[in-house]
Amino acid sequence: MDNQPIGIFDSGYGGLTVFRSIADSLPQYDYIYLGDNARAPYGNRSFNTIHQYTWECVQMLFDMGCPLVILACNTASAKALRTIQQRDLLNEDPAKRVLGVIRPTAEIIGNYTASKEIGVLGTKGTVQSGSYLIEINNFFPDVKVYQQACPLWVPIIENGEYDQPGADYFVKKYLDQVLAQSAHIDTLLLACTHYPLLQDKIKAYLPENIKVVPQGDIVAASLQDYLQRHPEMEQRLTKNGSRQFFTTSDDTMDFDHHASIFFGEAVTSEYTALK
Repeated sequence: MDNQPIGIFDSGYGGLTVFRSIADSLPQYDYIYLGDNARAPYGNRSFNTIHQYTWECVQMLFDMGCPLVILACNTASAKALRTIQQRDLLNEDPAKRVLGVIRPTAEIIGNYTASKEIGVLGTKGTVQSGSYLIEINNFFPDVKVYQQACPLWVPIIENGEYDQPGADYFVKKYLDQVLAQSAHIDTLLLACTHYPLLQDKIKAYLPENIKVVPQGDIVAASLQDYLQRHPEMEQRLTKNGSRQFFTTSDDTMDFDHHASIFFGEAVTSEYTALK
């Protein structure tokens, strides 16, 4: 295809917070965002189901002309990325690439902590995978990592309750649970791309010495570095500054409303059918 954009995938809306940071840092490229809203959320699904859904959506982005796809979803990165990279891509164009959000975050998160103790807040699927424990240990073996699943945060956010008083109980509940694991945690990683919408409430229930780290800027910087190190990919990508949004949900008006909140500007999407 003449147009070769960067594909950004998420199970729903959360990846738009990452896409926002990427588009701000690298505005010259063409982008296609695909949200699998018809089958969201992914957080409580099995490894096999998440892999199946993710790979189907990656192939849709390939069919749309994307030679590079970013899984802007921690659950998909935790439960599907390795299989896609090591098995599925062997049957595709060997020049195509799929990248995730866990490794670039793990490569840098240890630099934020002075106490060498980090809390990771994520979906049940991300926490159960143990991916952050493994990856952070690879880069920062002296850092202790404590995990906390926050299964109700995504439903709260996607139902538009993230800035309402009703969300406070569940924000405080999960923060209390992770901080109860150690009194020395000084950094909390928001290991779900939805969670930045709760960032103000999260900070309100934390001591001032605890840093809250979202992933958007980290992933954007990592992608910029990747493209500098891989000119063969960078030169394939087209640069017209275009942005397209697709959803597997047939209610595009509802998607556009929610997506505009996550992306920070008006979004107009198109429906794409699952194969």
